Amino acid sequence: MLLSTLLMAVASVGTIATVGGYRLNLTPSEPLGLWRIEKLDRPVKAGDLVFICSPATAPFEEARRRGYLRRGLCPGGFAPLIKTVAALVGQRIEISDHVVIDGRSLAASAVRKTDGEGRAIMFYPGGVVPPGYLFLHSFFASSYDSRYFGPVPDSGLLGLARPVLTFDP
Repeated sequence: MLLSTLLMAVASVGTIATVGGYRLNLTPSEPLGLWRIEKLDRPVKAGDLVFICSPATAPFEEARRRGYLRRGLCPGGFAPLIKTVAALVGQRIEISDHVVIDGRSLAASAVRKTDGEGRAIMFYPGGVVPPGYLFLHSFFASSYDSRYFGPVPDSGLLGLARPVLTFDP
């Protein structure tokens, strides 16, 4: 009885938190812990740390099978990503062993040829960020971001990512 009451309480808190725009980050791409989605009342800009839903495409399905992405409430059953907007519409992306945006190297953007389990990982070949898309980045070396999947539709943008109670292990 006590256990079922405790489980119901935890589930209720989780539901209220999700509906209220709170998310739990359990990946090392950003500090672990509780985050809040803050409504974006201005155009997104480079440098914004955002929550975004990835598109429900075959590459993202494969990424989930490989364990790069978690299940969540976004379309396609993906959890929202927390990433920094690194490039906007019209900016040119070049990728070799690192990322270059409009001729300037992006810090902490080494491109890996294999994932943590030694499996080959494809990277985005580069190009111009098209209208309605964002190029995303994380400073965590093993992050799965636009280095690998390219620009994503800005229609998946949920808002700014604000830490509430986080820690960096």
